[in-house]
Amino acid sequence: MTAAISYLTVHAAFVLPPIVALGWLAWRRPAAWWNRRAFSGLAIILLLAFAYTTPWDNLLIAEGVWWYGDDAIVATVWYAPLEEYLFFILQPILTAFWLFQFLTVPDRSLWIPRSHRIVGWLAGLAIGVGGWLLLGSTSTLYLGAILLWAGPILAIQWAFGITALWAVRRTVLFAVAVPTLYLWLVDRVAIELGVWVISNEHTVGISLLGLPIEEALFFLVTNVFVVQGLVLYVWTLERLDGSIALPVGGRLKSDD
Repeated sequence: MTAAISYLTVHAAFVLPPIVALGWLAWRRPAAWWNRRAFSGLAIILLLAFAYTTPWDNLLIAEGVWWYGDDAIVATVWYAPLEEYLFFILQPILTAFWLFQFLTVPDRSLWIPRSHRIVGWLAGLAIGVGGWLLLGSTSTLYLGAILLWAGPILAIQWAFGITALWAVRRTVLFAVAVPTLYLWLVDRVAIELGVWVISNEHTVGISLLGLPIEEALFFLVTNVFVVQGLVLYVWTLERLDGSIALPVGGRLKSDD
């Protein structure tokens, strides 16, 4: 199938413009987080996202879970196109720049009850185990791979700071929901235009807003990684140095 547009065009038309717009807004708005602490957290997220996603993504492409339309990509490294690696960088930046507009620091100390940490760890572990069990069927391979891949990261984040994340749950939800919905739209457009094709054989056949449920889940969990990681990073640094270096107009927050 020949793609109507290229993967680079998807980036240029749908991913880069909101990044530029959100970056400009954060730079102009005193209440936004646009400082060294926010950027150092984003740099760490980018390194981790690239390193953790690269082998997973390449293995699924090699398995035939998805592929790309004719003339849609420039070149490949391993099994993934160069544009895919670029997306590993652009998506976290997009989500982070959205979060920076209203990032708030959980209003609690770093001390979290051990029972809360255990619950967080077990919840992430259960997701990973569920994914591992789903790998045994061809139709649930993609779904299982996402859950198995997501489980360890969620277990680490929740074991470390599930109580703090719960304190700012509305902020986290809003920060995850908006870029996730937007990327669902972008993904659906790209599929419709033949930029990439999702295997029917390796998916369960359930759609959400016109997207395979696996694709929707992927963008959800990756945005959860980014938002939770940045919230926990800033919260930790602010508490360790004993100060709350809020931007002008920023504040501590608890959603309770």
